[in-house]
Amino acid sequence: MVPRLTRGMVRLQALFIGQTYIDITFLTDSIPTGDEKTVARDYAVAFGGNAVTAAFACAKLGIVPDLLTTMADDWLGRMFMDMAAAYRIPLHARKVARSSLSFIMPNDGKRAIVRCRDDHYLHPFPTLNLDGCKVLHLDGHQPDAAMTYAKLARERGVLVSLDGGGVRANTMELLDFVDVAIVGERFCEQLQKTPEQVLQLLRERGCRVGGVTLGERGLLWFEAGAETRLMPALRVPEDRVIDTNGAGDLFHGAYVYSWLSRPQARWEFHFRFARAASAYGVQHLGNEARLPRPSDVFATAESFGDALQPT
Repeated sequence: MVPRLTRGMVRLQALFIGQTYIDITFLTDSIPTGDEKTVARDYAVAFGGNAVTAAFACAKLGIVPDLLTTMADDWLGRMFMDMAAAYRIPLHARKVARSSLSFIMPNDGKRAIVRCRDDHYLHPFPTLNLDGCKVLHLDGHQPDAAMTYAKLARERGVLVSLDGGGVRANTMELLDFVDVAIVGERFCEQLQKTPEQVLQLLRERGCRVGGVTLGERGLLWFEAGAETRLMPALRVPEDRVIDTNGAGDLFHGAYVYSWLSRPQARWEFHFRFARAASAYGVQHLGNEARLPRPSDVFATAESFGDALQPT
């Protein structure tokens, strides 16, 4: 199915496609079992989902994207609509019966997650006008929508970005239409390949920019025909790391914002900007609290010794 161009006179400049979650994040010293109870030390309730969180990050930084995502007609869905309205994010809903939830327990720099997901779509995905769109960001959810819009974006010269946290049903096919693919170590493990082998795969599939996020070890990446390089992570002191969940989503949203706002800059700058955004984010609990403004990003970079200068 090829989308009809029916969005009207309002043009989008960035489109993110993903799956909506409501994230409930809590800090606790123990997980109760049986008939036990415990009281969390702190908690946060916010929007969640890979591309969804990236979209909110991009909006907080100053460029508001459109968001094509799953939504249910229930009280959690209405709460999510309120969250998006606060950031002025245009929503293009694909209806599901129930809202999806994530229960997240940060602990010692890692996080345990229980997901409750409804991805049984009740209707086809919405059709949007991509005239004027500059970037499409995907996380692999809604695979039919992701593939259709990736093909359309390639035809129109729109930059296609992929958050490859894991290998999904049509990821290999989708890669043929991706310009910037940043994947995680889980992606490598699922393919039973080393990060270096995965980067070679991305080159062979035609990705102009590719990378593997290595957590606290940084980002292994390449741009165009250049050699592979390692960008070390900024060293946030352990006692300042509160919640690492969503740091990767923030990274994606930040480099999309950086590319849109500074298209003349090299990808090294965009990734350094995104690295600082993630370093800011892990010091806060929950997705909304972790979103930085540009001034926060530059201040964080400077505080950790990166001479990242706004232009």
